[in-house]
Amino acid sequence: MIFLYNFLAFFFSAAMATLMIREILRIAYQRKLFDLIDGRKVHTVQVPRLGGVAFTPSIIMSISLLSVIASMFGISPFFVVDGRTVAYCLFAILLIYSEGIADDLLGLRYQVKFFFQFICAIVLVLSRTYFTSLHGLLGIYEIPPAVGYPLAVVFIVGIINAINLIDGIDGLASGLSMIALTFFGIFATLYGYAAFSIIAFATLGVVAPFFYYNVFGRAETEHKIFMGDCGSQTIGLILGMLSVRFCMLGHAPEILHLPNTLIVVFSLLLVPCFDVIRVMVGRMRRGKSPFHPDKTHIHHKFLALGFTHRRTMVTILLIAMGYVVLTLALSCILNINIVVLIDIIVWTAMHFYLNRRMGPHPLTPLQKERGVNTPVEDHVGGNRIA
Repeated sequence: MIFLYNFLAFFFSAAMATLMIREILRIAYQRKLFDLIDGRKVHTVQVPRLGGVAFTPSIIMSISLLSVIASMFGISPFFVVDGRTVAYCLFAILLIYSEGIADDLLGLRYQVKFFFQFICAIVLVLSRTYFTSLHGLLGIYEIPPAVGYPLAVVFIVGIINAINLIDGIDGLASGLSMIALTFFGIFATLYGYAAFSIIAFATLGVVAPFFYYNVFGRAETEHKIFMGDCGSQTIGLILGMLSVRFCMLGHAPEILHLPNTLIVVFSLLLVPCFDVIRVMVGRMRRGKSPFHPDKTHIHHKFLALGFTHRRTMVTILLIAMGYVVLTLALSCILNINIVVLIDIIVWTAMHFYLNRRMGPHPLTPLQKERGVNTPVEDHVGGNRIA
C-alpha cells in the first residue's frame, strides 16, 4: 500500500506543479517579471525566477488530496506524525516560502534571510525535530537534547544555504535535490516510515517538472524558468527536516542489512554541504566575508575548464551519485568515521586536481568574451549565489 501512496504523492505533486509552472510562466512573461541581467550574470536573455512559487502549494495540496482519498477508504497508515509536528512543520515551510517570494520579487539582505531561516529551523526543532544520536560519528552515539536542539538548528540552516548556494547553473540544485529525495523516499519506505517517504516523493514530484522547464525549456518560446530563492530555500528546509527526522529513526532491523540513518543522510547531502563548507572556509582564509561572491564553487571550476552548462550539471550529478554509491557501499564494511575520512580525502583530491587544471584565477569563456578582467562571479544561470 505504501508504494501506491508514494506513487500518488509524486503524481499529484507533479501534475499540480506542472499546471502552476505553466501559469507562472504565462504571468511572468506577460508582466515582465524577469531576473535582471547585468555584467555579473551568465544568462543573456530574460528569464523569470519564480519557479519555486509552485513548490509549496503543490506539495501541500498533493498530500492533502492523498489524505482525503485515504480517509475516504478508511486507511491512512502514513498518519504517524502527531498534530503538533504537522502544525509546526507547516508553519516553517509557509514562512520560508513567504520569505523566498519576497526575496525573489523585492530582494532581501542576507541578514534578513538568515533571520527567517533560523526562525524556521527553531520552529522545526520545537516540533521535536532534533538530533538524538550521532550514530558513532567521532565515537559519539546518544546525545542530550541540550546538544541535539542547537545542532539541529545549525544543520537545517546549513542545508537551506547549501541548496541555495549551489543553485548556480540550470538543473544543478534541482538535480541534486531529486537524487536526495529519491533515495530518502526509498530508504524511508525500507525503514518503514511512510510519512517520510510520502513527503519525499511529493517534494520530488514538484522538482521533476521544474527540472524539465529549467534545463530543457527555451526562453525564446517563453518556457524557461529559474527556481529562485523561494524554491531553493523551500527544498533546503524540507531536506533539512527530512534529514534530522531520518537520523532520529535509529537503526533498522538487522535482517534488512541497511546502513545507519546518519550515513544515508551524509551520502545524499555530501556534495552541496562539502561545497558550501569549502567555499566559505576558503573565503574566510582569504580575509573576506563568507558571503563575499567569488568563483570558487564546484560548478564555477568546471565552467572555467571550458565545460558547457549542461556538461557541468551532468558531471556534478554523476559525482554526487558516485558519492552516494561509494559511501553506502563502504559503510557496509567500514566504520562510519573511516568512511567520512575517505569521502573528505576524495573530495579534497578532486579539487586539487581541478585547481591544477584551471591554473591561477581563470576566467570562464563567457567572461573572456565580455572582456572581464577579474574572475568575479555572483550569478550563473540566473540563480543567486553568495
